Amino acid sequence: PEQFKDAKVSYDLVPTVVFTHPTIGTIGLTEPKAIAKYGAENIKAYTSSFADSHYGIFQVDPDKKPKTHMKLICAGEEEKVVGLHVIGKGSDEMMQGFGVALKMGATKADFDSCVAIHPTASEELVTMGAWGTSPEATGAKVSPLNGAAPGEPTLKSKI
Repeated sequence: PEQFKDAKVSYDLVPTVVFTHPTIGTIGLTEPKAIAKYGAENIKAYTSSFADSHYGIFQVDPDKKPKTHMKLICAGEEEKVVGLHVIGKGSDEMMQGFGVALKMGATKADFDSCVAIHPTASEELVTMGAWGTSPEATGAKVSPLNGAAPGEPTLKSKI
C-alpha cells in the first residue's frame, strides 16, 4: 500500500540471543554504553544472580548449581529501561516479550507493576530491587500502575 512505500525496519532495541550453553539474551544498551550516552548520574543498574529453580530438586551444593545472571539498566528520573541482559537457562525464551516492553518504553515501575509468574527465571526481572522504590513513572500510553485497567483499543465503529 502507498502509506508504507517509505517504511523501514527500526534496528533499535532488537532482542538478540546467543545459543550457547548457557544461552545469552540481550536487548538495548550495556551499562557502559548507557553511562556514555546518558551520564553515570542518570543510570541505575539492577542485578541478580541465582540458581534457577529447575535445579532445585538436585541434591547438589547450591554453589555448584548453574547460575542465571541478570542485569536491568535504567536511565533518567523515570528509570526508563534502556538495557536488559540475561545469561542462563531460558534467557532465549525471555527476550521476545521483554523486547516488546522495551520497544514500548517500559520503565522500572512498569516492570514492578507486573505480577511475576512463579516459578520461572523471568520473574526475577519484574521483582528486582526493593518493590515500590522506583519512581511511579510509566512508558505506557495508559498507566498500568496502581492496579489501573489496561487501555481499551480505539474501535473503527461501535459494536
